[in-house]
Amino acid sequence: MIASLPPGLLLILGAVLVPLLRGRVQNAYLVALPVASLLHVLLLFGAPGDHLSLSMFDYSLSLVRVDRLSLVFGLIFHIAGLLSVIYALHVRDNVQHISGLVYAGAGIGAVFAGDLITLFVYWELTALSSVFLIWASRTERSYRSGMRYLIIQVGSGVILLSGILFHVHETGSIAFDHLGLGSIGRNLIFIAFGIKCAFPLLHNWLQDAYPEATPTGTVFLSAFTTKLAVYALARSFAGTEILIYIGVTMTLFPIYFAVIENDLRRVLSYSLNNQLGFMVVGIGVGTELALNGTAAHAFAHILYKSLLFMSMGAVLHRVGTVKASELGGLYKSMPFTTVCCVIGAASIAGFPLLSGFVSKSMILSAVGEGHMTIVFLGLLFASAGVMEHSGIKIPFFAFFGHDSGKRCEEAPWNMRIAMGATAALCLFIGIVPGPLYSILPYPVGYQPFTVEHVVTSFQLLLWAALAFAVLMRTGFYPQETPSVNLDTDWVYRRILPTMYGSLRQGASASFAASSAMVRGQLAKAIESVYHSAGPYGLFARTWPTGNTVLWVSLILSAFLLVYYTR
Repeated sequence: MIASLPPGLLLILGAVLVPLLRGRVQNAYLVALPVASLLHVLLLFGAPGDHLSLSMFDYSLSLVRVDRLSLVFGLIFHIAGLLSVIYALHVRDNVQHISGLVYAGAGIGAVFAGDLITLFVYWELTALSSVFLIWASRTERSYRSGMRYLIIQVGSGVILLSGILFHVHETGSIAFDHLGLGSIGRNLIFIAFGIKCAFPLLHNWLQDAYPEATPTGTVFLSAFTTKLAVYALARSFAGTEILIYIGVTMTLFPIYFAVIENDLRRVLSYSLNNQLGFMVVGIGVGTELALNGTAAHAFAHILYKSLLFMSMGAVLHRVGTVKASELGGLYKSMPFTTVCCVIGAASIAGFPLLSGFVSKSMILSAVGEGHMTIVFLGLLFASAGVMEHSGIKIPFFAFFGHDSGKRCEEAPWNMRIAMGATAALCLFIGIVPGPLYSILPYPVGYQPFTVEHVVTSFQLLLWAALAFAVLMRTGFYPQETPSVNLDTDWVYRRILPTMYGSLRQGASASFAASSAMVRGQLAKAIESVYHSAGPYGLFARTWPTGNTVLWVSLILSAFLLVYYTR
């Protein structure tokens, strides 16, 4: 019975009771929900296959499909949900608690969906529930950003539904398995997944929305939406070659924006885009090693990216800003947060004995085995870039660098517990990767701790650190100043509204001119009619009887002439 219950449903349904509870009882309940759901998923490890089917519209829906790919994502989603809930315990806002639970539950339900219709339902539920984490900031900026986020996420769902309908019409199948490109339906599904995965030119909803969410909401957001898209791509489009080039582009272009960005949560958003690129490359390569690397990197990434967002959220909670130009020297006030941030930064940089080292290298090795030299070099450059903007910039400007003079309390106890547990997991996975490797989709024979790999990683990291130091000392490193950086969202937030305004002005002027001309002609016509048929017009006069008879005779004669000569 328990194996047939859809994973994530406990979180979604349990969220209904949150407003009825208060204080410590509510906190205990919030923690108990993801723990219970996690125990449920652990039971599924011994029960692979389809467990719950439902007939609807002549189709059989597979609500619970368990295999190794869904289990690894389901497990990390539960861990992320639990850590995010603990991190948010100090918040007294039921909107955030409810939306966070529903959002996590929908993401978990989606990775266990065995058909496209069930996936679509959860896909849209993640969009609808997550937007409240942005609106919970209750500012004008967050409202506008949330509206843009919702439009794009729901738009992705509409494209997904269109693709599903085309695909069902073409094949008669709703199975959520390998699809590949080729038909209209499958191409639309690919685009829908790409939007949620923040493909290049479709990416800026991420940097627009995540920094506007609440400190705790951003931690939830960083874990689920994009990684659900990674899972969907791995399930449906593994081995699709174009993903290799899309992924490489994703790893490279955020580096520039992250370096010049002043808002550190926006830096992390660009860094998130960069790390997604590695996963997309692994999916595109499509070998067992590459897919294992993608799953492992998604697992590790959710942890260390959450840890970095947690540390910045703690800074925002205590100081009220995450602008690099306004921070510095916080290690004196927040030493625990500083240590956790450094661990997260070292993990994302791929420092040996930390989680990123044992996951990202699997993707690089798979690319190397495929003799993709250009792609491999691109990923190496991207690895050095992420070391610079996330491995060094985030902790340096927030906690070290110049002393901003800001003094504050350490993060609340629940934030410290969540950060400490996440940092411990980053260390554990990096030192003992065996447990993670054991749950990956395919058998793992990979050994990360080779002399070549360790030496290469140290060289890459040290040269990146040296480059940062030299650029800082010589003054060539971009200064952290309050600024607005233009990205692709400039098109739909500035150019298109400006063009629309110009077109609207032109259309209004044309309409006004046309209306004036029509009114003028109509006035002339009315005047002409009034002149003829008004009280003093020609037709208003009294006509003699003889003239009337004459006109009647003429008209009758004309009618008879036409009638007899036709």
